[in-house]
Amino acid sequence: MDLLMVGFKGKNNSSAVLVSALSSRHVLLTNSFEGLRKDIENMPVEHDGALLFGVDKDLVDSVRIERVAGKDGMSHTSKLDLEGLAERFSSAGIRATLSAEPTKYLCNEAYWHLLEKYDGNAALIHVPTIKHLETIDFKAFSFYFS
Repeated sequence: MDLLMVGFKGKNNSSAVLVSALSSRHVLLTNSFEGLRKDIENMPVEHDGALLFGVDKDLVDSVRIERVAGKDGMSHTSKLDLEGLAERFSSAGIRATLSAEPTKYLCNEAYWHLLEKYDGNAALIHVPTIKHLETIDFKAFSFYFS
């Protein structure tokens, strides 16, 4: 499956640092509701789906994979194999948890629109801030490209 890597703009945003290091084919979203909506509308449609990386300041040495995006009392659930994704993280030495609770703010908004755009073929992966990102081996993420 050809998944587009997506992060959020900002030179000190760990999601931007991560997707830029992983792939030359990535998109960085504007850090505003209207801006990210427009960015997602303009994304290439030739991809099968998207992996969105967002930042969670409470994470230190792990990642969290979100199952659901919520909006206006409704929810969208990822159709990707998130359990398999968590297992691949684990095999690469990265502790990963799965969450069934929608997040808040920009990550949730972006995830919602990506799930709609790619018919459920998207995942939101929260990573630590730039301060703690070095606790996770960038090279371990390379399994996305194998």
